Amino acid sequence: MSPVASYARVLAAAAGVAQPIATVRHVHLAPRPLVLVPLALAGEANAPLAALVGTHPDDPTLLVVPQPRDRDLRFDFLTELAAVVLPYIQGYCYDIEHVKGRDRYTNAPQFLVPNASGIRFLGLLGRSTRFRRTDGDYPVPPTIPLLGRWLTFAAERAEHPGSAILLAMTDVLTTHWATGQSALEDANLAALLGWVDPPDGLTGVEAARLAEDPAVYPPAGPATDPDFDNKVLAPAVRAYSDAEPGSTEQELARKTVTEALRGQLEPTWDLMWRAVRLLRDLPAGASVAERWAADRERFTGHHEHITGGGLPQGRRDGAVASAQRLNRLENELAAHEAARAFDDPLVMAGHRATGAAFTATVLAVDPARRRPNSKGTLVTRPLVTVVTRDPVHLSPGSTVVAASRRNQTATVEGVVPDGGNAIVTLELSSGFGRAKVPPPTALPAPGEELCYSSVVATNVPTPPLPEPDETPWTHGGPPQIEGL
Repeated sequence: MSPVASYARVLAAAAGVAQPIATVRHVHLAPRPLVLVPLALAGEANAPLAALVGTHPDDPTLLVVPQPRDRDLRFDFLTELAAVVLPYIQGYCYDIEHVKGRDRYTNAPQFLVPNASGIRFLGLLGRSTRFRRTDGDYPVPPTIPLLGRWLTFAAERAEHPGSAILLAMTDVLTTHWATGQSALEDANLAALLGWVDPPDGLTGVEAARLAEDPAVYPPAGPATDPDFDNKVLAPAVRAYSDAEPGSTEQELARKTVTEALRGQLEPTWDLMWRAVRLLRDLPAGASVAERWAADRERFTGHHEHITGGGLPQGRRDGAVASAQRLNRLENELAAHEAARAFDDPLVMAGHRATGAAFTATVLAVDPARRRPNSKGTLVTRPLVTVVTRDPVHLSPGSTVVAASRRNQTATVEGVVPDGGNAIVTLELSSGFGRAKVPPPTALPAPGEELCYSSVVATNVPTPPLPEPDETPWTHGGPPQIEGL
């Protein structure tokens, strides 16, 4: 947690309302997202119980499994869920744009769930359905494994920093507001929104306390309230199981289960759309469109893979694929953190407080400075001297970039204390053209205010890795047995 976020939490506790820790929205928010509120049966491994799903706050679709231990009823639920999700996805597979020599869709689906547990639930649901056979023993409709592949794709994209294909609303809200409660309490969507947007006449503390009452705001799923399970759900499900199949009694029991689960889901459904409205009031950050373009690129590629007859995602990555994936995620995280900082002065303030960034005034510029490079050739390397009141905890050789001159990379040459200030000398290495003496417009001018940050996008290449067949047996490769 950044110092700014910690300070905002203190302010929120004192003021009784959440405090903003962002001035812009750092995620893409689709005009027509698919909100999905899932529930799972307690005590069963990833057994779907119900879901409320839809793209409009006034038109949700309620899907219910009246007896979650019944395999056929669970697959009926998945078939109904696929009938909602797959047409929504297909609706983005028509309009194409041509970028850098290849095609990609101009838009992509976006799924919103209440919390991080919802993302894990969808990932497990995808894993349990994408390998189902459509022929042979116990066949399922073709839409079920297809649904599983798309749910797996969305859950995997959620692991990538900055991706907006699948978002947990609690994570998005806590990226933009700080509350006066703990991070564990922020995982409760109702309590979190109580702080961010308390009803008239209530403080955030009071609204959060009311929201923690499961009778008023049931859990946002996929877990359910134990009292509800014991007192309402279990008797209703038992009545459905005990009734004669197809009888009036069983139909009445089904309606009882359905209405009970509707009451558990609708409060969270309303909270989700309330959160969407709050986020829409924030302007999108400058780098959001670029990250959404990356999501659209991945969506296009996955759709082409499926339609081209590609195999489902594997159950797990091999050692080499895992190392490559980890490297990509680390690079994406660095790029995401840098983009957020350059988009948002409040995020940058957190880095300034730790000494990783600083605002400064240009004192002098030496545009004609030249020095030999590693090959002995003289190259132009202007020096810029700045003064700052911020703490600067950067050692010589650190790379920094100015927020207003993103294409201009600088290296810290030295930091000299000067009373309550610090004099920082920077060597520019790019972003000023190829002239022997750069024109004045290409360089900072004395008196110019700049914000330099060492939080920059990095691209650490993946180290040389063996072929999958050459990895040791401890990492999934072939066993090395002498004599065989």
